[in-house]
Amino acid sequence: MTGAEAHGKGEEAVRRWRLDTPGCAGRVHLNNAGASLMPRPVTDAIHAHLELEAAIGGYEAEDAVAERVRESYGHVARLLGARAENVALVENATVAVAQALSAFDFHPGDVLVTTHNDYTSNQLMVLSLARRLGVDVRRADDLPGGGVDPESVRRLVAHPRCRLVALTWVPTNSGLVQPAEEVGAICEEAGVPYLVDGCQAVGQLAVDVERVRCDFLAATARKFLRGPRGIGFLYVSDRVLARGSYPLWVDMRGAGLVDEERFTLAAGARRFENWEFSYALVLGLGEAARYSGEVGAAGGRRAGELAGRIRERLAEVPGVRLMDRGPRLCAIVTAQIPGWKQAGDLVRRLRGSGINTSASISGHGPFNAPGAEGTSVVRISPHYYNTEEEIDRAVAAIAELAQPGEAARG
Repeated sequence: MTGAEAHGKGEEAVRRWRLDTPGCAGRVHLNNAGASLMPRPVTDAIHAHLELEAAIGGYEAEDAVAERVRESYGHVARLLGARAENVALVENATVAVAQALSAFDFHPGDVLVTTHNDYTSNQLMVLSLARRLGVDVRRADDLPGGGVDPESVRRLVAHPRCRLVALTWVPTNSGLVQPAEEVGAICEEAGVPYLVDGCQAVGQLAVDVERVRCDFLAATARKFLRGPRGIGFLYVSDRVLARGSYPLWVDMRGAGLVDEERFTLAAGARRFENWEFSYALVLGLGEAARYSGEVGAAGGRRAGELAGRIRERLAEVPGVRLMDRGPRLCAIVTAQIPGWKQAGDLVRRLRGSGINTSASISGHGPFNAPGAEGTSVVRISPHYYNTEEEIDRAVAAIAELAQPGEAARG
């Protein structure tokens, strides 16, 4: 295939993706790290099931789509290189992480290793374990260029009471991609369980749980996977299931009550689920996973290329400070815009022009670029359905708002 043919094929794919995404017609959506625009097959699946529930009843509708629900587990599993039996559906990625953490019987003095780049909710949970149970939380050092130093992890997991390593693969800001596979190899060698937050990774990076060697991987539907809000999932390894691990607050979805003293666990990862959830969202998640599988690796590559274009264009705007760091960057661009002390004000101005971005601050990351303590930044996260013209329009709008006095007029 010639270069021109490949380019034409790529343009045709973008046209098809945009036709599947009605929201593209009305605005430039560059907030995919927050919540992507859902493709039509996802919204169609959700709407159809809500209509079915309204027509015949919720339990009856659940029974009617039982086979499609099973298929949804399969679609998610294929995205991860896993089996459906290893997938649990939960309300969101934070719940997934909480379920995983609760499967450990921590004791005072047990060591939990994490990083300086973990998502805030995850850090709050491990600090709660430290406060309530006396868990010793240790953060591995960063490499000089950004991201956790695998050798620092290696030293920490050598502690005889290290019980778990928890890592956020792609933090909420800074464009950083952490070395999840390298850390996984270290954990496997040391025999220490490994929990990965893949919230921002699934849908933009290639994810293979066998290569990552994780025991748990938590994610959400709404970000780069392009699914609905209000649902996520948890991968649980065969190692964990074979050990008989289960969440602290197991309910009747994950276990059966034998008598007043005994219960039996569900055979697979569904022991980590709660009984009640929205089947409309389950079907939406399944369609999002299927759609992502059809797009394939080309989607992640394109998103990364568009992010590179944003960085190049923003670097030409006087006063703009790019805040991304790390040897490998993803489709999340963070920048400090001159004159805008609060990036949220800038985000609202851009939204008024039909351009969606988001604001981020150190408490959301934490954000650890040098000199960025407490800095408010704009986060720009393209996806494969965005166009080069949209990127240029967004950067031009930011450049105009970066002019002296624009923030005061906001």
